[in-house]
Amino acid sequence: MTESYMKKLSSTLLDAITDKDPLVQEQVCSALCSLGEVRPVEMLRTCEEYLRQHDKLAHPYRAAVLRAMERVLSSRASELDKDTASTIILLASSEMTRMKDLVGDWQQAVSGVLVALGRQFISKVMEELLHRLQPGALPHCAVLHTLASLSVANAFGVVPFLPSILSSLLPVLGMAKQDTVRMAFCSALQRFSEGALEYLANLDRAPDPTVRKDAFTTDIFSAYDVLFHHWLQSREAKLRLAVVEALGPMSHLLPSERLEEQLPKLLPGILALYKKHSETFYVSKSLGQILEAAVSVGSRTLDTQLDALLAALHSQICVPVESSSPLAMSNQKEALRCFTVLACNSPDRLLAFLLPRLDTNNERTRVGTLQVVRHVINSAAAQMEDKKPFILSSMRLPLLDTNSKVKRAVVQVISAMAHHGYLEQPGGEAMIEYIVQQCALPPEQEPEKPGPSSKDSKADSVRAISVRTLYLVSTTVDRMNHVLWPYLLQFLIPVRFTGALTPLCRSLMHLAQKRQEAGADTFLIQYDTHASLPSPYAVTARLLVVSSSPYLGDGRGVVALRLLSVLHPNIHPLLGQHWETTVPLLLGYLDEHMEETLPQEEWEERLLMNFLYKCIGTTLGAASSKEVVRKHLQELLETARYQEEAEREGLACCFGICAISHLEDTLAQLEDFVRSEVFRKSIGILNIFKDRSENEVEKVKSALILCYGHVAARAPCELVLAKVESDILRNVFQHFNTKVLGVKIETKDPALKLCLVQSVCMISHAICSSTQAGSFHFSRKAELVAQMMEFIRAEPLDSLRTPIRKKAMLTCTYLVSVEPALDKQAWADVIRGCLHSVMALLPEPKGEDGGCQESLYLDTLHALEDLLTSLLQQNMTPQGLQMMIEHLSPWIKSPRGHERARALGVSAHLLRYFLEHLRVSALVPFHNLGLLVGLFSPRCADLWPATRQEAMDCVHSLLYLQLGYEGFSQDYRDDVVERLLSLKDGLVHPDPAILFHTCHSVGQIIARRLPPDQLISLLLTMFEGLGDHDQNCSRAATVMINCLLQERGGALQEKVPEIVSVLRSKLQEVQGEHILPAAQHSIYLLATQHCAAVVSSLLGSPLPLDSHTCMLWRALAAEPHLATQVLGLLLEMMNRDVPFKESRAFLLGRTPDRVATLLPLSASCALFEVMSTPAVGPAVLELYPQLFVALLLRVSCTVGVQLPRNLQALERRGASPALATRNLEPCSSAVDTLRAVLLRSGSEDVAQRMDQEGGWELLRTSAGHEEGATRLARAMAEHAGPRLPLVLKALACTQSSVYEVQRVTTTAFLAELLNSNVANDLMLLDSLLESLAARQKDTCASVRRLVLRGLANLASGSPDKVRAHGPQLLTAMIGGLDDGDNPHSPVALEAMVGLAQLLHLMETWDLRSGLLHVAIRIRPFFDSEKTEFRTASIRLFGHLNKVCHGDCEDIFLDQVMGGMAPLLLHLQDPQTTVASACRFALLMCGPNLACEELSAAFQKHLQEGRALHFGEFLNTTCKHLMQHFPDLLGRLLSTCLFYCKSSWEGVRAAAPLLTGFLVLHAEPRQQPQVDLDQLISAFQILLKDPAPEVRTRAAEALGRLVKLA
Repeated sequence: MTESYMKKLSSTLLDAITDKDPLVQEQVCSALCSLGEVRPVEMLRTCEEYLRQHDKLAHPYRAAVLRAMERVLSSRASELDKDTASTIILLASSEMTRMKDLVGDWQQAVSGVLVALGRQFISKVMEELLHRLQPGALPHCAVLHTLASLSVANAFGVVPFLPSILSSLLPVLGMAKQDTVRMAFCSALQRFSEGALEYLANLDRAPDPTVRKDAFTTDIFSAYDVLFHHWLQSREAKLRLAVVEALGPMSHLLPSERLEEQLPKLLPGILALYKKHSETFYVSKSLGQILEAAVSVGSRTLDTQLDALLAALHSQICVPVESSSPLAMSNQKEALRCFTVLACNSPDRLLAFLLPRLDTNNERTRVGTLQVVRHVINSAAAQMEDKKPFILSSMRLPLLDTNSKVKRAVVQVISAMAHHGYLEQPGGEAMIEYIVQQCALPPEQEPEKPGPSSKDSKADSVRAISVRTLYLVSTTVDRMNHVLWPYLLQFLIPVRFTGALTPLCRSLMHLAQKRQEAGADTFLIQYDTHASLPSPYAVTARLLVVSSSPYLGDGRGVVALRLLSVLHPNIHPLLGQHWETTVPLLLGYLDEHMEETLPQEEWEERLLMNFLYKCIGTTLGAASSKEVVRKHLQELLETARYQEEAEREGLACCFGICAISHLEDTLAQLEDFVRSEVFRKSIGILNIFKDRSENEVEKVKSALILCYGHVAARAPCELVLAKVESDILRNVFQHFNTKVLGVKIETKDPALKLCLVQSVCMISHAICSSTQAGSFHFSRKAELVAQMMEFIRAEPLDSLRTPIRKKAMLTCTYLVSVEPALDKQAWADVIRGCLHSVMALLPEPKGEDGGCQESLYLDTLHALEDLLTSLLQQNMTPQGLQMMIEHLSPWIKSPRGHERARALGVSAHLLRYFLEHLRVSALVPFHNLGLLVGLFSPRCADLWPATRQEAMDCVHSLLYLQLGYEGFSQDYRDDVVERLLSLKDGLVHPDPAILFHTCHSVGQIIARRLPPDQLISLLLTMFEGLGDHDQNCSRAATVMINCLLQERGGALQEKVPEIVSVLRSKLQEVQGEHILPAAQHSIYLLATQHCAAVVSSLLGSPLPLDSHTCMLWRALAAEPHLATQVLGLLLEMMNRDVPFKESRAFLLGRTPDRVATLLPLSASCALFEVMSTPAVGPAVLELYPQLFVALLLRVSCTVGVQLPRNLQALERRGASPALATRNLEPCSSAVDTLRAVLLRSGSEDVAQRMDQEGGWELLRTSAGHEEGATRLARAMAEHAGPRLPLVLKALACTQSSVYEVQRVTTTAFLAELLNSNVANDLMLLDSLLESLAARQKDTCASVRRLVLRGLANLASGSPDKVRAHGPQLLTAMIGGLDDGDNPHSPVALEAMVGLAQLLHLMETWDLRSGLLHVAIRIRPFFDSEKTEFRTASIRLFGHLNKVCHGDCEDIFLDQVMGGMAPLLLHLQDPQTTVASACRFALLMCGPNLACEELSAAFQKHLQEGRALHFGEFLNTTCKHLMQHFPDLLGRLLSTCLFYCKSSWEGVRAAAPLLTGFLVLHAEPRQQPQVDLDQLISAFQILLKDPAPEVRTRAAEALGRLVKLA
């Protein structure tokens, strides 16, 4: 019987071996192995029989069975009897040779079985395998592979059979025609040779120590003969590689004389394979083994083959290797290993071969040779010791190679040389110098940069490798210290090594520090014995010079200074103390800066040259001879160095001074010079050199243009007027403009432009300074102005480097008064262009030349002011002033502070000028006063303090202008206006409060002096100022607006709608935190004077309320009395109309839509805004009960209510940014308002609690409304208990409401109150219980369910009252379990949850009558499809167990045992809440089981929050169950069988797992309780389950059933 069950288990598993899932298949194999671990013989026999009977089973599945057998045999082969072993060996042998062709996995598994058996039954296995080696017949390839694997796995067992094996195999070698068979032979011979070598190397542990190499040599040689002479010639590449791989180890077993005899053929044959194979790793590996064998026998033939060997190996090294190819990398390593063998055997021949190849120009050859040289230096150091000079001398030509790859290889060779003492030899200095040369290569100038496909990176560049090598050699190779020190010092001075200064200094610093540690004698340099070293002063100068640019060359300044600090004893002994303090300060200064921020001082000398030219000009001016004057002027023009700016300036100055006395001669000489051959020849010569001609020619022209300007400026004005157009300007523009093919081409040279502007400026000034300027008609005026504006517009706005702007604007200023006059449009263009050129300039920099830049900027600004003033002089009227201010207005309002500051400064200058020159002949109104004051007054709070002062001056000037136009004299001083000057100090005070108080005072002064007709224009202008980019100015505008409304708002009654409209419009346009409070105050001020009009305007606001309207509503709540009136009115309006209207859908049968009525919705929104202000608190407290109940009922009645269609469209389109973010949805609006009531009534804790628990969100939704009402009641009971009686009184009338949702809301609210002891404290308990009890028969199931919840809440709210009401509560709960006909009634669910809360508080006697009924009633819910029912029933089952500890244990023990398996299995329930309930129930069941170990296991594994290792827990639980309740095995297994059909995959998978663990811990005496047939049948079905996890567990369980089989 036992045998049949064992066979049935094995057969069941074997039938499942064909599972498609690899994990299931693996588990089936593991289960088979489990059977085999217990009953190896039976399991193996069953597998053997199964394979014999299912001869058509596919190969992959046969392989899986064989792998399972192999695993069992690997650990249990010793338990097999000889018969079983023989049977399996015969099976495996048959399977192995069943198919003639090779089938990888299958025959590999068979081979694995034989190898596993071969470790224990080597004789029988070898007997069977040798039997398969029939004389005269080719063996099966699998037999060869098995023999090969055996020789590795059990060399000591196989090698004694090796002569027999070889004697059988060698005669048929010639019969092997197929490449696969030949490859199998090669693999076998390779493994046989490796096994034999292992055997011979460990004779001390071998079973037969008498075995010698001679026992195999003859046979191996015979095999060698076939492999080498026949098979190696095959066209199949894989076969050739297999042959060559075998020849390597076979060569060590060949007889010495045979090996010597074969080497002349063998080595060329192997080398020939290099040309036939792209993958040459196996060739190189075999060649290395052959060479080692040849060297070990002292072969002389090797010398004759050496040249060919070296050439072939060298070619392998020279092949480029990709790092992504592991075989190629390994091939190079094997080839280098061959070179090591040859280097140790024939070092002279090797070097004679290698070193001449260093002289070749081929990149690959040279790089490969250098790699071999480096390898030989490292691996054959002893043999290369006396060859060092020879190797060093051969590096001469590689050192000259410019190829980057060669350079890298050379650097690596030098690094190896440094470690082995080569650089200490004569010629080593050249190697060191080479490294330094490579360190000096700039990265961007390295020759032969790698292409896109190259793997070279910046870190592997020649320079980077050289820098690392120099540093490593300097710091890690101690023997190099005396070589490098002080030799490296001589590389500091030459310019060609400048790029290497950083690594040189770093290495020298390290070497010097090591010398210092060794002692002063070794550190001090003996300059007399080192003549090639630079002097200490040269070193000092060099290092200090390179330190002047410290960030060049990877930061060489820092290391240069540090090296100087270390070298001070070798420079001068007295420098030490000084440098110890100075150098750290310098280094610290560098650390504080970056390359961009480090200041570099530049000095330019120009005075001396200018001074000499002035002397010459004065001398010529005093000369009386015209010939002398012209001669010397000609010499000056011919010899001047025009490329130097200082000389050009001096030359022009000289000509100007000379023109004071000799104007005609000076102009004539300038024209003669241009016409002279000298000038033309110089221009012609310059044109030959196209790369520099243009620049140099324009330098000459610049000097000539500048000369004309100085001539005009210095010569007598009356004489200049006659010459200005005909001679001076004509020649100036002739030099400035170049004609090409008749087309005028203007120069782009900035120096020439500057000279032209400077010259024209001097010419214009000369014209204006003339006494005859008034009658002079300047025909080229328009041309000059246009040219100047073109220059101004071309100037960059990011910098002010030249005085072109200043000079050009001065030129325009001089030309304003000159006839003919330009039209208004032309002058407007001049104004706009000049303003843009100056105002838009970036702020003046604060650099080294900050002083010069600031001076140039101020001069340019003054030039602009002069220009605008001269234009204003042409129209000294309010209209002319307005025109100027209009041009300045965009800059006054600019978002950039520096632009505003400039514009205000210019404006103040113009207003002062206008006021000082005001001449009023008749009283005229100043119509633009309001606009101008509105423009300038907010600027009194500008972020820039200087701008504030200028703005105040502007307002001051404007108010006095108004007084002037009113008829007051120019010297009149008004006390009110003069107060503005006393307020200027407050404008620069850092305290914002003082600043805006000052602005308020300014507003008061303006309000007192502004004419009534200007008030509205001023207000509207200031409203525009609310959007100012400067927040301070915007804030100042609000201050002044409110000041004006407070001072003169009474006169604005008719303008209130317009003001409110404009204010709301501006609030939508303008962003700013200060705007909103200011606007609120504005509305409040208007409301205090015109309340009805303000409220009427706000109530007309459309829904949804925008944020600004909300802000205005809140402003009305600032005063308590007004707030009370507003609340009362809005509450009345909200309750006046029905909350919604029903609209029947078009389709019949559809639920009518509920649409909110507009009036209550608007009132609710406004009510929320009013109550959002803290000041409304007293009014809310007064109306608290009415507000709370009304809003709670509105919330309940608006759940699911829709907005009117027009508002729905707005919601769908999305609100604009100005709209309030609060939801307009009716219910949400009511909820928000209710929350605001709580906040303003002092019930912040209630609102906060609702916020934290998400209660408000729940109240808004139909699904969560009930829970929201519950949470609201909970919060009220906890934080607002004293207010509940009045609230409940107001709620009493709603309990019989016709609206079902209102009954649900009020029942939920009342039910939750019982959850707190406040009901008992306020003596509300009895009335609440009666009210709830009366609702048990309500037609609404939700109301009945909430009644049960309220009764259950008594357990937490008033637990001491539960016993008194126990029978009533238990009856209600049991009645709830049987509520209605629905098996999944929510009332029943609530009853289970409530019972779980009440049980532990009731009298035990009260429970006895219904306890068993409850347990039986809830048991079906354990497997309910609904998660919440499973959770509640299982958790209630836990509570039943908890209360039964003690008297009721006997009653419940059977229930506990019946529920044990379901609870264990539901731990794998897909729902975590169910699994958690199972944890709790099992923990509660533990004490009732009277098993301390099981209870302790539950406590250990099932604590909530602890990760459950289900398999481990189930194993422990089953262990204790079987120990203490052995009679339950059958019952538990039957339950498991039931759950094998569960619809949940996790539970279905847990059932066989539980079964397996129960069986694992069962005793043999429990076997009668188990129906193995039934279990096996059930698991057979599970093995076909669609879920792989289930099939896996079923297979695992079958593996464990072996214990009871």
